[in-house]
Parts: sequence; structure tokens; C-alpha cells
Amino acid sequence: MDPKTRAYIKKWGIVIGFSIISGIVGGLGAVVFRVMIAFVYRIFFETLLPVISYEIAGLNLGYILLPTLGALLVAFLITESPEIRGNGIPEVIEVIVFKGGNIPGRFAVLKITATAITIGSGGSVGREGPIGFIGAALTSIMARWFGLSKEMKKLLVTCGLAAGIAGTFNTPLAGAMFALEVVYMGAFSINLVPIFIAAVTGNAVTMAILNKAMEIEVPGGISTTLPELPLFFVLGVSLGALAAAYAKFIYSLIDSFSKSRLPEMSKPVIGGFGVGLLGMMFPTYGIFGTGYEGMRLAFYGELTVGLLIVLGLVKMLATALTVGSGQSGGIFAPSLYIGTMFGAAFGTVINALFPSLHANPAVYALAGMAAFFSGLTQAPLTQILMVTELTRSYAVLPAVMTSATIGFLTARFFLNGESIYTLKLIRKGYHIRTGRPVILETISVGEVMSRKPVYVTEDMSLFEVEDLIGETGHDCFPVVNENMEVVGVIGTKDLLKKSNSVKKMNVGRFLRKSYAVTYPIETAEEAFEKLMAHDQNLLPVVEDPGSKKLIGVVTKRDIYRAYYLGLEGMYIE
Repeated sequence: MDPKTRAYIKKWGIVIGFSIISGIVGGLGAVVFRVMIAFVYRIFFETLLPVISYEIAGLNLGYILLPTLGALLVAFLITESPEIRGNGIPEVIEVIVFKGGNIPGRFAVLKITATAITIGSGGSVGREGPIGFIGAALTSIMARWFGLSKEMKKLLVTCGLAAGIAGTFNTPLAGAMFALEVVYMGAFSINLVPIFIAAVTGNAVTMAILNKAMEIEVPGGISTTLPELPLFFVLGVSLGALAAAYAKFIYSLIDSFSKSRLPEMSKPVIGGFGVGLLGMMFPTYGIFGTGYEGMRLAFYGELTVGLLIVLGLVKMLATALTVGSGQSGGIFAPSLYIGTMFGAAFGTVINALFPSLHANPAVYALAGMAAFFSGLTQAPLTQILMVTELTRSYAVLPAVMTSATIGFLTARFFLNGESIYTLKLIRKGYHIRTGRPVILETISVGEVMSRKPVYVTEDMSLFEVEDLIGETGHDCFPVVNENMEVVGVIGTKDLLKKSNSVKKMNVGRFLRKSYAVTYPIETAEEAFEKLMAHDQNLLPVVEDPGSKKLIGVVTKRDIYRAYYLGLEGMYIE
């Protein structure tokens, strides 16, 4: 066997081996997390609730205290680590795209604990995103133990995420696609191999131990007809617009809590108290926790139109209060619940108005679920595949494909290409757009900039700049003052057609009024956009937005080189 073949086999053996391990680790992490949630649930709902129950007018006031107490416990953890707030998927995107696949172990433990308490005590959030985070975190730790490369770490963290999602729903294909759509922002054929292996392995581990995945049963034998497709188009537009509005509402509530002068410890408690009030009024309909029991009722037509709409709105508010107040948990399951309720309501109305169509509300519930989730997460393929795997049928595929893609496009329009996940990253200073592979967005200016820049002082003459161009071969320079603060840029374009008498003058008299700078934490994508917008060949790099001190430069050539290196790093061969 020639050395090249031997090296190829060895490399793929390592990739497949670690993919299987990632799947096992992700699957086991999902099982342990679900056991943790069940344990917390039993403490709150089976042990504590009977003790504190007190009924007035048929309402058990004890329900109010459960998520309130859970939120208080989570508040203590938040004081230790404020970044544990939220659902976990944006954090996975952040570490894969911007931090080389490294998830700190302490952060992972606190995040998992806080989420288990939030969900187990009745917080209106899902476990799917956190389970994906757990798979990603455990594989990140494993990759560090083995000293793997940054590219392998990023790939295996994605594998861990896929394994967790796949095991949650017993949908390995949808789990893999979610990881590709949400993290990689696209599918790379060669990278599908380890991610699919991890997803199948994680799903197998979960099913072997728990013998079940999602706690709802989707009705079998359902289908749709061709005349109904325009109705699914309308459903997609409606729920896509609703998803976009809901994403903005959640972050407006997050901002309101963040800007509030209330003590930090009290904010999650207020959110928990609000969820308790809402859940008390509908204790058996899935407002508390993931909400799968309420979805089952909707799928089997056991809820009236009015109740379906009310439950959808109440779940939206309960989830927004949980997430907005700073608690930890996912939006995956709540988005499925909300879409299911409104979809089922839409289908029930259609069946009443047009009985000749024989519309099945269960199909509209699935289509609504796909439309709302696709709009919120900008991951339509995930939902199309998930519904197909859940129903074990292609009969509803035309309806789901129509509503999911239209919901995706509608929300994309209103959110300017962002998703519920990337909107959180924007607030952290990162900016990536969904729906396209991230390459330059994965590389920071600090990684590619030159830290020993050639610069010009504002008291130098244009003749001296001309000599510097000849000596260095550079065609553009940052201009600094006596404190090494950037005051402008100058290049060959600024010297063209200048007479010798003019060239004797100081650089400061010819500085451009409009120029751009960049910072080490910005992405190469942001730097490139600035170069194009200001028609510069070079960007001065300063310390931060509050400083003008020059610490380096980045050129178009640097960014072109970064693009090809980044593209190469995204593939495993």
C-alpha cells in the first residue's frame, strides 16, 4: 500500500472513529440531561406541589410557586455565570464559528444545571437546544483531551450537536440537517459523512436506553390534496410573519429586563412568577415545560379553535417571559408547540368553511409547526425532514414543504436574513447571516492582520510617501499623529497628477475625509465590506471602537488569503 493511500485510510479512520465516539457522547449526554429534568420535575410537581397546593375557584395557586422557586435557584447560578442565559444553540454557533470549538467545562456544567432546573420546575422552554448544547460541550471537552486540531474540534462539536438533536426526536436525518443548517449555514457533502454517523449513533444510544424519543404521537394515515396547497402557502406567510414578530418581541423583552433597574436576582423570579400564573390557568395543556402533552391534544383534534389560539398566545408569552427574564432553556419545543396550535386552528377553520376539501387539522398542525419553526430558526430543511421522519410518510410532504419554505422566506424578509439564534450573536458583537456558508465570518481580523504596519505621520511630505511606496511596494498606508492615533489613510491614488510643488506639502493636508478602520474582534467579512464600501486597499486596525491607537493593518490580500484558508479548513479533506 502506497503512503498516500495509507494516510488517506488513517485520516478517515480517525474521523469516523471520533464521529462514532461523538455520537455516543452526545447520546449519553442527552439521556443524562433528560434524567436530570425528570428528577427535578418529580421534586417540584410530585413532591412539592401537593404540599403547597391551595385551590381558589378551581385554580391551584401552588402552580405559581413552582417556576418562581425554580427561577430563584437559577438566579443564583446566573450570578456565577451570566452567559448561561438563553437556549444554548447561539453559544454553540459562537464557539464553532468564532472560538475554535472550545466550550469551557465550567460553563457547560452551569448551563446544564440551570436548564434542568428551569424546565423541571415548569419554565416554558424546550430541552432540545440545551441537549444539542450538551452534546456539543461534551465533544468539545473530549476533543481537547485528545489534543485535536481546531478544524476537527469544530467538526466534532457539530457532530455532538447533531447527535443530541437526533436522539431527542428519533430523527437522525433531521438532527444532522439541523447542525448543518444552523451551524455550518449550508451543507458540505464531504462533511455530511461524520455528522450523519454521529447523528445515527446518538439516536441509537438514546433509543437503546430510553426506548423513546419525543413524548407525542403524530397521527398516522394523514394526507392532503392538491387544491389545499394554496392554503398551506397562506399558512406559511402568516406563521412566517408571526415568527419574525415573535423573535423581535423576545429580544425586546430581553432588553427590557436587561435595562431594568431591578436587582439582578429578582428578574428571573419575576419571569418565573409570570409563567406560574399562566400555567396555573392551563396546567394540563403544556404551558409548563416543553409542551408536548398540549401538542398531542392538538394533533388528535381534542381542542376547540378558540382554545388552540389562546394556548398558542399563552405559550408565546410564557416562553418569552422565561427566556426574556434570563433563565436557561431552548426555544425549539416551544416553537413547535406554537406552530402546532395555530396550524391546527387554521385547519379547523378551513374544514368548517370548506367541508368539501376534507381538510385534516392534523396536517395543518404539522404544516404550522414547520412554518413557525422554519421562520424562527431559518432552518426549513430540518423541519421538512423531521416531519417526514416523525410521520414515517411522504403523504404530507407537499404541505409541509410549502409551509416551511414560505414561512422561512417570509421571516427572512422581516428579519433581514437573521434568525432567533443569530439575533443573540448580534448583541454580542458578532454578525453572521443565515442561509449561506460562513467562511470569512469564522476568521477574526486579529488572526489575519499585520502587527508591524508601515505607517505615515501627518507631518511627512507627499515626496516621502512616494519614496515609501517605492521602498515597500505598498500602495496604501495609515496616517498617524504623534500619539500613534489613526487620523486617516493615504495611497497612490492620492498622489496621482500632483505637481512637485504640491508634493512638498504635508500629508495632513491631503487626508481623506471619509475612511474606515477595523478592530481585532471584527470578522474578516466585516473588514472586507468596509474595504469595498470606502474603496480602500487597506484598513488600519485600532484597539477598539473607543480608541484610535494603531496596532496593525489588514489588506485585501490578507482577506483573500484568509478566505482560501478558511474554505480549506471547513472540509475534512
